[in-house]
Amino acid sequence: MTRDWGLSGTATIGGALLFDSIQLTLAPGWTCLLGASGAGKSTVLRLLAGLPSGASFDGQINRPDRIGWMAQRDLLQPRLTVAQNVMLLGHLAGRRPDPARADALLAAVGLDGFAARRPDTLSGGQRQRVALARTLMEDAPLILLDEPFSALDPATRATMQDLAFTCLQGRRVLMVTHDPVEALRLGNRVQLLHNHRLTDVALPDLTPPRDPALPEMAQAAAALLAQLRGQ
Repeated sequence: MTRDWGLSGTATIGGALLFDSIQLTLAPGWTCLLGASGAGKSTVLRLLAGLPSGASFDGQINRPDRIGWMAQRDLLQPRLTVAQNVMLLGHLAGRRPDPARADALLAAVGLDGFAARRPDTLSGGQRQRVALARTLMEDAPLILLDEPFSALDPATRATMQDLAFTCLQGRRVLMVTHDPVEALRLGNRVQLLHNHRLTDVALPDLTPPRDPALPEMAQAAAALLAQLRGQ
């Protein structure tokens, strides 16, 4: 039987407590992680990804062999075409390129015909679509998102949220965000990291992606914002 993915334990940085005996289990769907700057959200993400975090961690981490990663910066390589950027991680891992799959994923994120373009010819939203296609190219069962939409304008951000939610169906997704509305809109579960602990956030009885214009969302966002301000 496959163990649940996630982590449990305690982390410190420079001897200062970051989080204490937390238990984060990543069930199918979207888990959104909120918290103040410095609370340890990015540390959780990097520990799960197996990346250097700068923290001393005492605990257990369970993760699959392959993990997808999407960050705020798209990290596209300017000398490569869009298609080459989508296939880059596989190339670095020594896997055979699959241009047909790259083209299909670009079409899925709304960039059909963009394969030969260079990153400097794309808008910010288009660059994040390429980054999403690159994440999907890895076909990983666990996806880690580090504020991937925070640099986009509101309209583009909403479009990318919907697109990512659709494209990542069937996977386990952990997204770090500073935006309460984004967390409430996308999360099957929302957890708040504060006072070195994890707290579950109550969600509206609506199916994600939730419409932020609904009264239930406004009430939930106000309650969550009050929690955040009370840290």
